[in-house]
Amino acid sequence: MSDLEQVFGVHAVQALLERNPKRVKRVLLQAGRLNDRQQQLLEQASAAGAAVQRVAGDELDKLCEGVHQGVLAEVTASQVWSEEMLTHMLDRLDSVPLLLVLDGVTDPHNLGACLRSADAAGVQAVIVPKDRSASLTPVVRKVACGAAETVPLVAVTNLARTLKQLQQRGLWVVGTAGEAQQYIYELDLKIPTVIVMGAEGAGMRRLTRENCDYLARLPMAGAVSSLNVSVAAGVCLFEAVRQRLPA
Repeated sequence: MSDLEQVFGVHAVQALLERNPKRVKRVLLQAGRLNDRQQQLLEQASAAGAAVQRVAGDELDKLCEGVHQGVLAEVTASQVWSEEMLTHMLDRLDSVPLLLVLDGVTDPHNLGACLRSADAAGVQAVIVPKDRSASLTPVVRKVACGAAETVPLVAVTNLARTLKQLQQRGLWVVGTAGEAQQYIYELDLKIPTVIVMGAEGAGMRRLTRENCDYLARLPMAGAVSSLNVSVAAGVCLFEAVRQRLPA
């Protein structure tokens, strides 16, 4: 059905069945491959009232643009958060904000990996521009291993304006740049923080950079000049986690 989205992979489908089972309308399982995990998915899908169908492996191969691990779910369309929804969430937040901004990250594998790191670090939301950015696709959900169902993805029209609005709310914006003078470890990330990662190669756009309170970098000791954006995001986010741990 055209109004349904695909989610594939054991972790991604299981996360949906656990956290938002009403969205799951049909689950396709590979015939002849009923292991313990698939049996659990079968029971979860039945409990959620979703239809379950056995199909051949090559049929799943045709439907998926990635490694499906023998399972595919057809679900109602996901909701990317609006700026207004982000505002409401921040109004109700009772913990110190930690947000991740991805400026121009177009690779769905990188977005999925960033969502996974964001979930692990307790990030309240990941913010991307509506243009020049990957969005929630089956590949993103598969790579995110369930994090796409727990971490809100907020698409904004004007990223520079959004950063200014977050600053007005008392959040400090830290942009990552290879030419920065200070390391991420030298900054105070215990305060309300927005960490901005630019696209690989191009980095942050000029207006994004101009709206950062600080620029910071990671120490690079080897021959390569930069890390994959999802790896760099994980390092920066977990430095914030480390600083916020109880003494």
